Amino acid sequence: MGQIFRIKLRMRRFARRHQRLIGAIRSAVIFSAAFGGAYGFIVGSRSEHSGYDPHSFAIGASFLFAIACVALATVSMRLRLLRRKMRKIVLHNEALADRNWELQEAEVRARSLFESQGDLIVMRDTEGRISFANDAYCRMAERPREALIGSRFTFDILEQGDSAVETNGTRIHDQKIATGLGPRWIAWREGLIRPDAGQPAELQCVGRDVTDRTETERALADARDQADAANRAKSRFLAMASHEIRTPLNGIIGMSSLLLDTPLMPEQATYAKAVKTSGDALLSLIDELLDFSKIEAGKIDLERRPFMLTSLTEEITELLAPRAQAKALEIAAYVDERLPAEVVGDAARLRQVLLNLAGNAIKFTATGGVALIVEPGTWPDEVSFLVRDTGIGIAPEARQKIFREFEQADDRIARNYGGTGLGLSISERIVKRMGGRITVDSEPGLGSTFEVSIPLAASSGAQRALAAPELAGRSIMLVSPQGIEASLIARRLQRWGAQTCFASDAAVAEALLPERPWYAVLVDAAFGLETVEMLGRAAERNALHRIVMFTPAMRQELKVAAAFNGYLVKPLRAASLAARLTAAPEAAAPSLAIEIDAAADLRVETQAPGLAVLVAEDNEINALLIRSLLSRLGHHVVIATNGAAALESWLAARSAGTPYDLVLMDVQMPEIDGIEAARRIRERESGRPGRRTPILALTANALVEHRYACFEAGMDGFLIKPVDREKLVEALAELTAARHLVA
Repeated sequence: MGQIFRIKLRMRRFARRHQRLIGAIRSAVIFSAAFGGAYGFIVGSRSEHSGYDPHSFAIGASFLFAIACVALATVSMRLRLLRRKMRKIVLHNEALADRNWELQEAEVRARSLFESQGDLIVMRDTEGRISFANDAYCRMAERPREALIGSRFTFDILEQGDSAVETNGTRIHDQKIATGLGPRWIAWREGLIRPDAGQPAELQCVGRDVTDRTETERALADARDQADAANRAKSRFLAMASHEIRTPLNGIIGMSSLLLDTPLMPEQATYAKAVKTSGDALLSLIDELLDFSKIEAGKIDLERRPFMLTSLTEEITELLAPRAQAKALEIAAYVDERLPAEVVGDAARLRQVLLNLAGNAIKFTATGGVALIVEPGTWPDEVSFLVRDTGIGIAPEARQKIFREFEQADDRIARNYGGTGLGLSISERIVKRMGGRITVDSEPGLGSTFEVSIPLAASSGAQRALAAPELAGRSIMLVSPQGIEASLIARRLQRWGAQTCFASDAAVAEALLPERPWYAVLVDAAFGLETVEMLGRAAERNALHRIVMFTPAMRQELKVAAAFNGYLVKPLRAASLAARLTAAPEAAAPSLAIEIDAAADLRVETQAPGLAVLVAEDNEINALLIRSLLSRLGHHVVIATNGAAALESWLAARSAGTPYDLVLMDVQMPEIDGIEAARRIRERESGRPGRRTPILALTANALVEHRYACFEAGMDGFLIKPVDREKLVEALAELTAARHLVA
């Protein structure tokens, strides 16, 4: 069958190739057959022995004619079928021709697009020979396509970039190549493809000229490096400038403080106070500029440590209380008891923000006072700190302006109150860095409320919550001419279950006292000594606890208050209030003069055994200041003018068996700086018996990296210049209680 099929196939191919010859042969065969049949029939019918019968002839001719007609009809039908098939074939051929034409056009367009691509396209076989290269590749190579096809041409590589492989096997890499147009960066994508079925795979490389992008990226990287270098240089400059400014400032503030402790004429004391106030203002300005610089440079680092929320809040009000009380203003704090006692966050930065807001509130308030309220926020683990004042207020159009750098509400405020306009900007950035927000609500002339909302999660450790006293059903009267702190005290007492009554007039309070038995009566000393004494005597018959509230400045005025059996110092602490209300009433009046002031603190300190202190300080004025402060505290001081002298003095004292109790080490000194001197002291101490000498750094560099450098050198803490007398006293008092002191 296969042989017959092949013969037929060959005959059909021959017929298609030689259609005229086959048509002539077919015509000759048909004519010969027709002529032979007709001729034979006629000759046969005219023969003598043919037995010609006209009837039979007619019948036969008719039969033949019928057969011919049937054959013709059959042929006609077949021809129709063939025509239909031919029409279908013609239509199909036309469709195929159109499709073929479209494919050819698409191929031409694709080839044209492929050739005119700006990207470099080259295909190589398994041996690395080029099988295709587009026009862009030819132009880049500066060679014709005919010369490239079949060659192993490659560009000269000047620099090879990083490469990566995608999941589909495509390799991506950058190359810097040498071309006639100069060095160019090309981003290549290389992958294996199979052009035709049954053919081996070829490597297709598509490259894009990314010279501009690469140069831009490198320019940006260089600019970033230069900016980082500039930031580092700026930080070093600020640190150096801070140190250089703080060094004489330390002398100005310290010496003015010492001068104020000496007998002075009133006019001289006024001038000395003015010098110290100006120095403090300059120091505050330097601190603000340093904070702003650190925030701008992105060097503000946040800690996450547990701290007591109530202690932080009350310490802020106590710290600002002298400033507020000097302006006859109230300042008070309230922490909602629903909040956790201990939370996790950066207490130092939060204190900085709240001190700035509360300090501004005092600064812009003439009458009334300031309240610091801590409540649960809107979201879980969110704490809201509200700083309310009764000051001048802020106009609506200036509320956003005050958070900009070096901006204040208006020029009149800047002239009247001073300031750089950096405090709120720094506070806002710190709050945002902590993941919180700061808002302000204010009315001109009615005061302002700044709200700081920060996420502070409760500490997982044991929390020492305040034990609330049991005051359910007990009546407590608050008598105060000022309403800010009294309202917060009443709010706290109501939380504890007490029934509170607030009276702002002494006569009204005196009239209300006989109406019922009072568990406690709290009288504000702001009424004056006579009024306070009168209210105390009136409350003796009706109140179990008779408590007078006063500020530290009023101690001398209230040396005797026989009618009272308790006292509280403003601003009140919640723990002190709870302890006073739960304590047994004292039979005799307490001595309100036992509270000692800062000068008495210093005199008491002198009674304690003095410490042997080595002070390494190259500045004569600062050395004199620290010597004077320590001498007044009763300590023995030795001065070393550089790190080498300090090291020698320390070694000599240790060898003699009289080691120093403390070393105050200036960080920047000639010959050997303080960090290197501290490191050498720790090296001498390592592996040897004896007590470890505490070392505190004396530095004007408040940046975090400088503190880390001191800790790495083995120092135990800091005293930031200018040295504050109270911080120095605190550091000396805690010398034996802590290994890391930060003042």
